Amino acid sequence: MADPRERPATTEVPVARAAEAGPADPASGVADGPAPEPLAPGARPSAAFGAVYRAQLSRARVARIPLLFVASFQSVGIMILMRGVVDGGTGEEARAVVAGSTVLVVAFVALNLLAQYFGRLRATGGLDHWATLPAPAASVVLGTAAAYASFTLPGALVTALIGCALYQVPVTGLWLLIAVVPLAGAALAGLGAALGLLAPRQELATLAGQLGMSAALLLGVLPASRMPEPIQWLRDLLPSTYGVEALAEVLAPGPDWGSVAANLAVCGAFGLPALALAGWAYRRAAGR
Repeated sequence: MADPRERPATTEVPVARAAEAGPADPASGVADGPAPEPLAPGARPSAAFGAVYRAQLSRARVARIPLLFVASFQSVGIMILMRGVVDGGTGEEARAVVAGSTVLVVAFVALNLLAQYFGRLRATGGLDHWATLPAPAASVVLGTAAAYASFTLPGALVTALIGCALYQVPVTGLWLLIAVVPLAGAALAGLGAALGLLAPRQELATLAGQLGMSAALLLGVLPASRMPEPIQWLRDLLPSTYGVEALAEVLAPGPDWGSVAANLAVCGAFGLPALALAGWAYRRAAGR
């Protein structure tokens, strides 16, 4: 007959397993297990950017024709309106109108439409979808901005060609649009995304985008020499004006390439903090 004072050896097994499992939870009295593994590893920034870009590109492709028409139509209308007070030729005023109206196409999409898009995403809960994906915030913002910017280059080129014909400006310098559109677009897209994500309401995001595009119009179309000094200070704070200056310079008969390079460098330097601000605003809005 077994001695009742002897403890069964089997009672030590759950104790040992509980010790291996981790410290006990004082609230539940049950031992905590090891930390769960994540459902999916984080995607590489380049792969995440490509996936977001393709998804947003297919979404925006449906509205590409109205988008290009509206963005180009208003810029062409401004050039026609300004033609009544600005002489043609390679003067400073004519080149400023052509370059400013061309970059305005980029501002309409990158600043205005992106502010409205991200404001609508935040208001309707669409950010919850992107927050569940293993994509870095910078990849989401960059991919969305690049998808919208892909439709601006044809519209900017058409606007520039019409402007050169209206103002008798040579078209030989329009090749610089290859650099001006992405640099100005990145800076303005960062600002547009940040405005849409930081606005507390969708209506305020739309208003902020409209005001930003109006600033790009008023400060970018007219030459800086014709503006009061306080307005020139405000002009220096808008990144797209540096793209306007670079494009207007190459439309001159003898461009100053040092000035062109400096303006492009400043425009690109504005894009880095603008996109960083948009990434921070996305993480803040998505709760990540």
